[in-house]
Amino acid sequence: MNSRLAVALAVSLGLPAVAIAQPTARTADTRAVQAVLQQYKAAIEKLDARGTERLFTSDAQIFETGGSEGTYASYLSRHLGPELAAFKSFKFSDYKVSVRFEGPVALATESYRYRIEPKTGEIAERLGVATSVLKKVGGSWKILSMHGSARRPRAS
Repeated sequence: MNSRLAVALAVSLGLPAVAIAQPTARTADTRAVQAVLQQYKAAIEKLDARGTERLFTSDAQIFETGGSEGTYASYLSRHLGPELAAFKSFKFSDYKVSVRFEGPVALATESYRYRIEPKTGEIAERLGVATSVLKKVGGSWKILSMHGSARRPRAS
């Protein structure tokens, strides 16, 4: 149904036109949130986090496997950047994402598998999950908070 027809139908039924138009806006917002998460995931797989700061608010907080990493800038300089430099490859698989909205924020839940091949040492394969809170800043969705955890898959 096109938007004009939807608004006309809403008005004829005595419904606010905004109630009909909102799902389209949320669909676009859902895609935009998914794109932010995809860009971050792609940077990790390229082992190059340069520019990912734009995906986060300046005060974004990062939590990983039971610990607080502080702001994204701190996490990038002290943890993620050095970690990516030590990897030969990082690949995600079985990736799934779910996005829902609570007022002005988006809540995203991701599940995935990943395989890390370090430059030296043992390959790590894990099951991971992440929960992110995003908000729109200047017309773009940005990550406000991210919490990730992982565990070894159970032996089959």
